[in-house]
Amino acid sequence: MKVTVAIDSLKGSLSSMEAGEAIKSGICRVYPQAEVNVRPLADGGEGTAYALTTGMGGEWITMEATGPLGKPVSCSYGIIQDTKTAIIEMSAAAGITLVSEAERNPMNTTTYGVGEMIVDAINRGCRRFIVGIGGSATNDGGIGMLQALGYGMLTKEGNQVPFGARGLSVLEQITDEHVIPELAECSFKIACDVTNTLCGEQGCSAVYGPQKGADPTMIMQMDKWLAYYAALAKEKYPKANMKQAGTGAAGGLGFAFLTFTNAVLESGIKIVLDETRLSTYIKDSDIVITGEGRLDGQTVMGKAPIGVARIAKEYGKPVIAFAGCVTKDATACNESGIDAFFPILRGVVTLDEAMKAENAAANMSDTVEQAFRLVHTFSN
Repeated sequence: MKVTVAIDSLKGSLSSMEAGEAIKSGICRVYPQAEVNVRPLADGGEGTAYALTTGMGGEWITMEATGPLGKPVSCSYGIIQDTKTAIIEMSAAAGITLVSEAERNPMNTTTYGVGEMIVDAINRGCRRFIVGIGGSATNDGGIGMLQALGYGMLTKEGNQVPFGARGLSVLEQITDEHVIPELAECSFKIACDVTNTLCGEQGCSAVYGPQKGADPTMIMQMDKWLAYYAALAKEKYPKANMKQAGTGAAGGLGFAFLTFTNAVLESGIKIVLDETRLSTYIKDSDIVITGEGRLDGQTVMGKAPIGVARIAKEYGKPVIAFAGCVTKDATACNESGIDAFFPILRGVVTLDEAMKAENAAANMSDTVEQAFRLVHTFSN
């Protein structure tokens, strides 16, 4: 019996790898000699860097960087030494969770710390980057990150513009003489699942500005400033395209990556599946196991378990999913490659009790054991 396990985290309970190991335990109670490969899984959002780093035997680096409000913050990212790949989540240095509701104001918040993380990874020998850009507190078009990389984002007097979107209001010149030379050797895969453009009704200011603390006046100002910034960039960097889908991601950070670095935007789950080489494990498996914290009708809209199921079906493999809970409309998953799914909750308990890591792991192992007892019965 060969089984590949690739399950997303059960947020607040188990990481991807912890859930996978609990599944392995349940399988081995029934098939002690089973070959069970537990692979990391994430959709490009929060927790992706940790899942990939730990699941691929990487090193977790902690450093101090400039936070979204310009104050130092402790942040972490992963390095896969074999491929000299850095795995970064921009939210570690510029995330909205780092800013209290009272302090949320995209006029002030900066992506400078994201650039510092990239520089730190470059100094450690990394030349490949996977960057998740969800959960930002910023709307600075990525100019903070670019300043940290050595770009001049200058006022008419030749000084660096201040942090935040307000810096865009006085931006008059972009220079690159002092960009760190190693940046030219770097490639970036940007995990981006939004299609917003930089400006306009579907631009980052209008769509995401309010949740970052922007009022209607700020939104109009930032949208105008970002358009001028894009036009300024276009004069020097022909590939600048403010209308490209995804340029509005993370307050315009998508635009900065596409314009000023060797970057591509891809769906988060695609990046994870490619980087973990999941298909090479699935093709030799008898059964594929996946799942997430909550399996519902939204799971089929590009979430991680469906990505796993699609690969499995390319090789004609059966797919079983386990989840903390399932909803009635989760039956849509059966039409998208998941042959059967099971909730792991095994009794009436409080939410807090259900989400305790030890309880969730035990429930997962016990439920998987029973499912595989059924598999064993029908395979004999």
